[in-house]
Order: sequence, then C-alpha cells, then structure tokens
Amino acid sequence: MKVIRLSIFNLFLILMLFLSNAVSQDYSQLGLPTGAKIRIGKGAIHGNITFSPDSSILAVANTLGIWLYDGYTGKEINLLVSNSGEASSVAFSPDGKTLASGHIHKFHFWDVTTGELKDTIKGHVGEIPRIAFSPDGKTFAKASLIDDTVKLWNVASGELQRSFITHPHSVECLTFSPDGKTLATAGYDEDGDTLKLWDVDTGKLKTVFTAKGFEVVTDIAYSPDGSTIASSVYWSSGIWLWDITTGTLRETIFGHVDSVRSVAYSPDGKTLASGSGDYTVCLWDSDGNYQTTLTDHTNTIVSVAFSPDGKTLASASWDGTIILRDTKTLQPRTTINGHISGFNSITFSPDGKTVVSGCEDKTVRLWDTVTGENRGVFRGHTGSVLSVAISPDGKTLASTGGGNSHTDWYAHDSTVRLWDIGSGRQKALLFGHIKDVYHVSYSPNGQVLVSSGSDKKAIFWDTATGNPLWTITGNVRTSRNSNLNSEGVGRVKFSPDGMMAVSGDSSGVSVWNTSNRQLITSFSGPTDRTSDIAFSPDGKIVATIYGNGEVHLYNITTRIRNIIPSGHTGRLSLIAFSPNGEILATADFFDGSKVRFWDPDSSELKSEILSPQAGIRSLAFSPTGNTLATASLDGTILLWDVRSVTNLSQHASDITGDGVLSMHDLMLVAANLGKTGALAVDVNYDDVVDIADLIKIAGELEIAAVKPELNYDLEGVPTIADVENWIDEARETDLTQPINLKGILFLKKLLHTLTPTQTALLANYPNPFNPETWIPYQLASPADVAIRIYSTNGKVIRTLDLGHQTIGLYHHRNSAAYWDGKNDIGETVASGVYFYTLTAGTFTATGKMLVRK
Repeated sequence: MKVIRLSIFNLFLILMLFLSNAVSQDYSQLGLPTGAKIRIGKGAIHGNITFSPDSSILAVANTLGIWLYDGYTGKEINLLVSNSGEASSVAFSPDGKTLASGHIHKFHFWDVTTGELKDTIKGHVGEIPRIAFSPDGKTFAKASLIDDTVKLWNVASGELQRSFITHPHSVECLTFSPDGKTLATAGYDEDGDTLKLWDVDTGKLKTVFTAKGFEVVTDIAYSPDGSTIASSVYWSSGIWLWDITTGTLRETIFGHVDSVRSVAYSPDGKTLASGSGDYTVCLWDSDGNYQTTLTDHTNTIVSVAFSPDGKTLASASWDGTIILRDTKTLQPRTTINGHISGFNSITFSPDGKTVVSGCEDKTVRLWDTVTGENRGVFRGHTGSVLSVAISPDGKTLASTGGGNSHTDWYAHDSTVRLWDIGSGRQKALLFGHIKDVYHVSYSPNGQVLVSSGSDKKAIFWDTATGNPLWTITGNVRTSRNSNLNSEGVGRVKFSPDGMMAVSGDSSGVSVWNTSNRQLITSFSGPTDRTSDIAFSPDGKIVATIYGNGEVHLYNITTRIRNIIPSGHTGRLSLIAFSPNGEILATADFFDGSKVRFWDPDSSELKSEILSPQAGIRSLAFSPTGNTLATASLDGTILLWDVRSVTNLSQHASDITGDGVLSMHDLMLVAANLGKTGALAVDVNYDDVVDIADLIKIAGELEIAAVKPELNYDLEGVPTIADVENWIDEARETDLTQPINLKGILFLKKLLHTLTPTQTALLANYPNPFNPETWIPYQLASPADVAIRIYSTNGKVIRTLDLGHQTIGLYHHRNSAAYWDGKNDIGETVASGVYFYTLTAGTFTATGKMLVRK
C-alpha cells in the first residue's frame, strides 16, 4: 500500500482550493473598513503578477494590496491589505511559504498560509518597482524608482547585506540569474537607460548593455538557461534580446504596434511571451521568431507570467481582467474580472439599485448596490470617461470623455454620449466641446442636459433632439480633480425644481434662470478656483468648494455666505448634499482618504471616515440618503452606511424610528391631522399637524424613490377620497417649495396605485383560519357589493351585504369584507371547506377557504 505524505502547508493549499468557491462569493467583503457595506471592484492592477513555485496560487500587485487567486481556476483565495496601500510588485520565496510585496518606502513579507504580515522593512525612498528572491531563497533584492540603489537583504535574519549604486537616477527593473550568482538591473543613467549585470557576492559590476533607443525599461527577464536577457522599453514596440556571453545586443524583434510592457520566458525556455499597449500578447520562440498573437484583452497588457509547471500563461490588462490560458491549446481556461483601472465619476440610479461609474478604461459600468456584481459595460468612448449622469426616469445615461488617462495619456475624447440603459446601446453622440468634458448633469425633468469642460464653456442640450440650447462661456476654472490648475468651466448644477442653474469660476458663483437664460444673481468669492458645486434639496442653498480648502454656503434668497473651514490636510475637491438636506459631505482628492460630514445649518463637523481608498474622485448619496458611495482611482467603489458612519440621530420624518421612511410614517401623520403641540408627527416643528407635515413626508418618500406598495397588515391605508382631499388641500395651500412639489407628485402616484384598472376578488387571509378571516377585493367602477358564503353542498350559510361601494382597493382589514366564522343565525360553523362568491354589479367571482379548529 502506497502512503502519501502531505505537509501542513500542502494541506492548507488543498483546503484553500476547496474553499475558494465559497470565498469568491464574499470577496466584496474582504478587508472592508468599519462602516462600509460592500466593495465594488477589486482595485486596479498596479504592478506585476506572479505564480507560486507550485503553480497553485497567482499573486496580483494591486492598488488595494495583494490579491491571491487559485492558479488554475482563478477563484479568489485572499486579499492581503496593510496600511501601506497599493503594491507595485510581488514575489514568492522559492519554498512558496512567503510572499514579498513592494510599496512606497517599504516592503512587506507575508505568510502565505495564514495571510498574516510577518515583517516590514523600510529604507528606500519612493515606489519600489521590482523585488526578487534569489533562487536559493537566502537573499532578497529590491530597487526604487527614486533612490539610485539596489539593496540586498538576508531573508533569514532580515539584515541588510549589501547596498550599491546601480544607476545614477533610478532603478526600474531587477531580476536574479537562474543560478543566483548575477543580479540584472535596468535603469536610467546620464545618457539614457542601461542594463547592468552585478556579481551578487561582491556587488561589483560585471557587464553593461546599452543601445540607441533603449530607454524607460518596463521589464526584463532571464531565459531559463541564463544565456539571454529579454527586455522591453516604454517607447518601443520591440523586444530587446541581450547575449550574456558576448555582452552585446543580439537582436531586436518586432511584432507589436505599441510599446511592450512585460516579457516572460516559459519554464522550458522555448517560448517568450510579451504584453503590449496594443492590447495583445505575442509569443516568440527562443530564437526570437514570431509564433502567434493572442487578442482577448481590450486594453493595455501590463504583465505576463508563466506558471512554474509550464501549464498556464497568465496575462493582466488595464481592461480589468486577468486571463489564464492553457499553454498547449492557448485557449483561455478562465478569466478573472473586477480589476478596473480607476473610477472618475459615480451616480445612483433613481431607484437606488444601481451605481453607474465612469472609468479610466474608457468604459461606463453598471453595478448592483446589493451584490456588487457588474450589470453591464458600455463601450464607445475613446478616452477616459470623466463624468456620468442618469436621467430622472432612469432610462438614459449620459457620459463624457476626456484624456489624461494613465492608460492612454495621449487619447482625448471631447464627446457627450447618451446610452439606453435597458439595451446598452448608444442613442446619441453630442459634439460641441473641443477639449475634455469634465462634468455632465440632467435637469430634474430630464429635458435638458448640461456639460462643461476645459474649453471654457458649458453647453445646455435639448435631450429630445440632441441640439444645443444655449452656452455659458467665460474664463472660469476646471472641476476635474486631477487637473485643478487648468482653466475651464467648472461643474454646472440644476436646482431641484430645474428653474435655476449654478456655475462657478475663480471669482465666485453665478445663478442663472433656465427659462429666460438670464443671470439671476452672483456671489463674489475668493480668488481661487471653484472645484465643485451642489444645491441643497430645497433649492435655497448653494454650496461650493474653493481650491483653498473652504466650503462656502450661499443662501440664494438672503445672499448671505457662510464659510466652513474644512480642516482637510489636502485640497478639498468634492461636495454633496444628502437628499434630505441635513448633511453635507466633503472629500479631499489629494488626501484621497478622508470624507467629512457637516451640518449645513450650523457648519459643525458631525463626523468623518478614513477610507482606505487612494484618490477619491467622486462621491454620491443614494436616493434614500442611507448610503454614500465613494469612488476612487484605486479601482474601487465603497458603499457606506450613512447612519453608521455619521452617528446621526433619527430623521424627523422617520416617526416610527425604524430607520426607513415609509407609508407607515405617512399614515401616522394622516391619523393625527389637526392636533397641536410638540408631537413626533409634527415633522416641520410648527406645533400643528397639518397638510404641510403630510406633504413633507410624501416629498421625502418621493425623493427616496419609495413606491407606494401596500400590504394587508398596514393599518389605516388611505382611501381614494382621502388622497384626493390631500392633493386638493395642498394645492390650496402655499406649498411651492421643491420638496412639497415632490410630495404632491408622490400623492398622485399613490392615487394611481389606489385606483384599480379591473374589478377582482382576491384570496382571503388568513387561510386556513379560526375563527375569523378577511376577504379582499377591488372595484374598477362603483357597484352594489355582496359576498355569499356557501358550504360544500351549495347551501348559502352567510350573506355579507356590503352596500354600494366606490372605486377603490378593499384589501386591508379596515376595508376588506370580514367574516367571523358564523352563519346567518350566529352559530359557529364546523371545520371544513367553504366557498365565497363576490357579486359587484355584473361581476361575479368565487374563491375557496378552509376553517380549521
């Protein structure tokens, strides 16, 4: 009998692979900060990818930290996160037990088995672009983009063995030779980039390789036999093959049409893989002869890697995917998704079920706010998507394009695109800007769209025709956070009623009448640029952010300005009002990790959150105000529980105290109309419960996109007459604020819901029952209504004469037909099956019920 012995480490790996399916379902919850509900996106791929020595794990250097995947199936195993933030490089020790990750100013050693951080070593200045273990696992090497040295560390003791200057300006890449005796480095010297070979034991320079056009090295790789080094440079579409024996450039091979970003040899040395900015992976034989091109990615390939067993080729791209291929068939075995390159803008759908993001990878993506799953990808922009907005009816999505993307810094897109959300098809392409379009916003009625950009103008578009209506021009400042020193039109926002639009420039804020397109008023401000603007939900206050880090609150009626000193350590750049107008949220782009919540009335700081995200580019409240979304250049969106992170007291309109505004709250106000005093149902605090309180709650229900769905257990459901009276009373009262107009709109929707389109008999409840039940029905027209109850032999045992009834829903216990389980002479009926028939005018219908004792 053959005995198989497994080490604890191997047992752990088997267990991890077995559990990977379960873990993968919860990856959006891994490493969440306190107060965050879910993470959307896995962060952007920031450095290289590499396999563990036994090929079972794939490690990905990421803006969050390090992701670990099953090397065969691609399922998530773990996320290693530290306070060092993004990882620029990763490397496994030869025994596979330790993973090293390079960060800014430091590198970490991780226990692969437990995922725990074992050790941290500091000592470099700037980002660490490459790290490497020697083949025997005894020495660890690291380099820096700013520091001009390479440092070698003793892995066992953690002591620095040797430090030597390799390149006078920066070290871009390093790798050990297969025998571990030589260290190859690439970096920038006085006259350009060079490739150098160093004796590991003595630190002495052995060989220098250089050639015309060899600069900005992106990757280097030793052939397994140690005879050749392959290298790639940013400004070339070629691959440079260096002969180690002769110390010369053997040849440069070409097959790509854009710069080569990564190179890797297969374990047997027969194949060289290269990944390029042309979105392809090319394969070459050991002599540099072209073999084939793989074209499954849709953006720049940033890293390629072969598994040590030679069975898998992995390629990582800025399109957010990592593809694992079978090296024999070259067919994709699986695709790892979610590593989006960065988010520029986010917005919620009107029903709050979807977050829409504009991404650095030129796409618009839709995400489910409950599961975090991607629900759609819209492609068409030729540059980064800088801003997104959804029409009020939720059917159309607008997006704007631009440049300055780290994926294609030279690509600019000055278009505004309209998409059909249902089909994902592009509906219209709006041309009018000649430079980056930084912001787009819909009017409340969805009939007008405004876009603004770096060409110093804001264009108002007719959404029905796609034609421009009018244009605001001026020497005003930009709103794109990454380019605050450029000139351009800042964000333009509509008031909640759509009657006004506000724009900001370096001298202050301008408020425009959207009907006659005339300037209503203007507010002088500091001589610094405005980076963001927001209307309060009632339209009375405009909040702006200036580049000096202050929040300015302008009252449109009184023209009084209040200044909140933000306290952020970097430049303040983002602002948003909560839907109820009680919270002002601000975020700092340059810090990128802090969001603060303010009381706009008192200017007091309520609370703040410290996000692990680097470079927050957008924030938005959900329609209910219960969730705040923050989107970042690190490739993630975090959804925060607002009540948790702000420690807010109960909202005044949440009378029941259940944390949700609902029909329950509305009906509690309705039941107390006319009462006076300091009551909880007096939500506007004027000591009288009247139509203004009811309309205020109705307006917030509309803002929260709460559908007036009714259930049998809700007591005091209004009748059609009740709602009609409320609407009439509201119209007779001077309730013209936006919140009140929304309240009236909600009541109209409620009236529509309460008005059935057909007469029907519904199932009784409860059923079975003892001793009583309710029989619901609805009438599409007035009628005399009666319900007769029959025994199984067809005998009428009880008649419920309900009289003449008007149009309406008679679903609830206060309106449905009631049977106490007794016959016409007051005797309790026996257990068994009974039938009930509704007669309403010419309509009849029958149902079955069961008495059980």
